[in-house]
Amino acid sequence: MLHITRRGDYAIRGMVYLASQPVDQMVLLSDIAAGIDVPQSLLAKIFQHLNRVGLVNSYRGTGGGFKLGRPAEKISLLEIVETVEGPIILNRCLITQGTCNRDSVCTVHPVWRSIQEKMRDMLRATTLKQLAGQ
Repeated sequence: MLHITRRGDYAIRGMVYLASQPVDQMVLLSDIAAGIDVPQSLLAKIFQHLNRVGLVNSYRGTGGGFKLGRPAEKISLLEIVETVEGPIILNRCLITQGTCNRDSVCTVHPVWRSIQEKMRDMLRATTLKQLAGQ
C-alpha cells in the first residue's frame, strides 16, 4: 500500500508552517510543533534530517530557530516527501529494470510507470509557496 507516513505528514505540515511565516523569520521548534499540533520530539528528528539536506536551516542560541533553506517557491512537495519517505515507488517492478522478471512482458507495467510518473510530476509541480497560500 502506498501511503505517506506520519513522518512525511509532519514534515509537510512543518514546512508549510515555516513557509507561512515572514521570510527570514526564525521560528522555534516548539512554536512549529504547537502550530501544527505534533509532538516536538518527533518533529525535532524530522527537522534535523531536513536541515542536513538543506530544506531548512537551523540556528542555535538567542534568536535562533528554524527557517526555510531556500525560497518557498523553490521547494517542491516531491522533494519534501522523498527526503523523509524515500523514493516514491508505486510497485516493486518500477524500482529498477529487471527487479521483476515479468516487466518486459507485463501489460500492466506501463500503466504503473505512467501513474507513478504522473504522481511524481504533480508533486514536483506543487511548491511550498502554493501550499502555504502565499
